[in-house]
Amino acid sequence: MSERLIAWLRERAGEAGALGAVVGISGGVDSAAVAALCLRAFPGTTLGVVIPCHSDPRDIEDAESVCAALALPHTTVVLDAVLDALTAALSASGPPADHPMALANQRPQLRMATLYYFANRLNRLVVGTGNRSEAYVGYFTKHGDGGVDLQPIGGLVKSEVRELAAYLGVPQDIVERTPSAGLWPGQTDEGEMGLTYADLDAYLLTGTAPAAFRARIERMHAASEHKRRPPPIPEIPR
Repeated sequence: MSERLIAWLRERAGEAGALGAVVGISGGVDSAAVAALCLRAFPGTTLGVVIPCHSDPRDIEDAESVCAALALPHTTVVLDAVLDALTAALSASGPPADHPMALANQRPQLRMATLYYFANRLNRLVVGTGNRSEAYVGYFTKHGDGGVDLQPIGGLVKSEVRELAAYLGVPQDIVERTPSAGLWPGQTDEGEMGLTYADLDAYLLTGTAPAAFRARIERMHAASEHKRRPPPIPEIPR
């Protein structure tokens, strides 16, 4: 599997005339697995970017640990002041900018803008870290972590990403780390989704699940369909 994904990355970059990859490093298993793939696909032209934004210190430590373990060239861009300035500007323009989810989504959107700065400057592609499990239920931020050029692990459920990461030499503590998008203190993926990855993966791989669980998943899938499609364009009669 890894060799196929590495070849796919090289092919897509060649088609785009790009020289390599830029990957956001969160400290989680998904970004670690993608970074390991990119290092093999583009040795010498893969850049990891650690982007704290009022982040949990442990997330930053884990991200740095991933970079060190993989010998990944990386840079760190701290966005705390940028988020503060944006929040202040939004509050000054009208109602207070205090909607929790709206503020939480600003973080991945600011991070993606940062990744594209480096990608444009270096003539590389932004390689995303989203997996199939998250994509199916819409657990990603539109124009944030969903706004990328390539999604090499987008066909793998979470358990498969963990297996791939272990095979590629990602440290075991990162492979087993509790998944979190780091949107607020104590936030976890499973807590926010209201689903376990084990149950979600099993449903996606087998198509079978208790009726209530299946209905919940499919409601989430339908409600998030707009995230997975290009903006619709109306037909204009000519």
